[in-house]
Amino acid sequence: MPDNEPPVWIGDKAHARWLEGHADGLLRFGSASAIDVGFGNLNADGRVSDTQTLGYSDLYVTCRMIHSFSLGALQGRPGCATLVDHGLMALRHGFADPINGGWFSSIDAQGPVDRSKQAYSHAFVLLATSSAFVSGRPGAAELMREAMSVHLERFWREDEGMALEGWDEAWTQSEDYRGVNANMHTVEAYLAVADAVDDPAWRSRALTILQRVFGYAADQHWRIPEHFTATWDVLPQYNEDHKSHPFRPFGATGGHAFEWARLALHARAAELATGADEDGVAWLLDGARELFDTAVADSWSVDGAEGFVYTVDFDGVPVVRERMHWVVTEALGAAAALWLATGEVRYAHVYAQWWDHAETYFLDGSGSWIHELGPDNLPSSTVWDGKSDIYHAYQAALIPRLPLAPTLASAVRKGLLDA
Repeated sequence: MPDNEPPVWIGDKAHARWLEGHADGLLRFGSASAIDVGFGNLNADGRVSDTQTLGYSDLYVTCRMIHSFSLGALQGRPGCATLVDHGLMALRHGFADPINGGWFSSIDAQGPVDRSKQAYSHAFVLLATSSAFVSGRPGAAELMREAMSVHLERFWREDEGMALEGWDEAWTQSEDYRGVNANMHTVEAYLAVADAVDDPAWRSRALTILQRVFGYAADQHWRIPEHFTATWDVLPQYNEDHKSHPFRPFGATGGHAFEWARLALHARAAELATGADEDGVAWLLDGARELFDTAVADSWSVDGAEGFVYTVDFDGVPVVRERMHWVVTEALGAAAALWLATGEVRYAHVYAQWWDHAETYFLDGSGSWIHELGPDNLPSSTVWDGKSDIYHAYQAALIPRLPLAPTLASAVRKGLLDA
C-alpha cells in the first residue's frame, strides 16, 4: 500500500476491538426493551414508549431482538441468554396462534392486536429461532422446526420461486400483493436455517429468490422494483401517495440494494465452500457489484448534503431525502462483504468513510444510533419514530469481523469471529 493510502480497517485488530465495544453498547441499550410480552419499541431516550403501557410488541421487533441477543449469548455476554429465553417465551405463549398456527403480527398484554400472518415477520421468526437454536437455548429447536414448517406450507411458493406476502388469521385469504422486502428477509432466514440444520435445500430456495430479484433489478438498470401484483407484475406507482412508507416506500430503496448485495455474497461464499464452480456463481458477485454501485451513485450525498437518501425513483432522482440509520448500517455491511469477496480497496475506503459519517451524525453517545435524520442531518421522525431495535446496527458491528460463510450465528458458534 502506498504511504499516502488510508489504512484498511476491515481485519485490523484495533478496529475489531472498537466494533466489539460498539456491539456491546448496543446490547446494553437494547436490554431496556424487554417487556412482559417480548420486546417493545424504544423511544429516542432508550425507554419503552409511554404509548406502550399495555406491553405492545411487534413480532418482527421481538424476533430481531432474539436474534441479536442470541449472537450476544454466543459471544459469552452475560444476560443475553436470559433475554433470548424471554423472547422465546413470548413466541410460545403470546405471539403463537394456538388455533390456526403461525404467529400474530403484534400483541399487547390483552392479546393479539394485529392478527394477520405476514411473510416479513415470519421470516424473522425463522431467523430468530435458528439463531437461538445455534446458541443452544432450550426449546429453540422445536420453535425453529415449527417456523420451518409454517414457512414451507404457508409462504414458500415453489412454482413462483418466491414467498407470498401475507395471510389473514386463519390462512384462508392471501394478500393480493407480492413484495421484495419480505422476500429479502426470507433469503436471510433461509440462508441461516441452511447453516443451522445443515440442509442445502434452504440455501437453494434462497438462491432461487436471489436469481429472480436480480433479474428484476437488471431490467430496471439495477434499481430493485419492490412492489408487485399477485402474478408478479411490477407496480411502479405503488404508494405514490405514501412515498415515505417505512416498509413499502414508493420507488427504489438504496438500503435494500445494499442488503441484497450482501446476502448474495453470503450465498456465493456458501456455495463456494461446498465446492461450487466459481463461474457458476459469478452472477451473484456481478449482481452484488451492480446493486452496490447503483445504490451509491443514486443515494450517497446526491442532494447537497452528506448522507444516503431513503428512496429514489426509477430514473435515480431522490424522492424521500430523509436519512435512515439502517441504510448506513447495510451500506457498511455490503462494503465489508465486497471487500472480503474481492479484496478491492475501494470497498474498504468507503467502509471507513461511512463509519466516519455514522460517528459524525448517527451515533448518539448512548450506545445506540439515531434512527432517522432529516435532509439537514438533524434528528427527524418523518418515517421512523424512536429506536425500534438494534438488529441492523448490531449486525453491522459483526459482519466485518466474520467470514462470509457460514451465516452470522453459525460462524460465531464455530469460533470464526476475528479469526
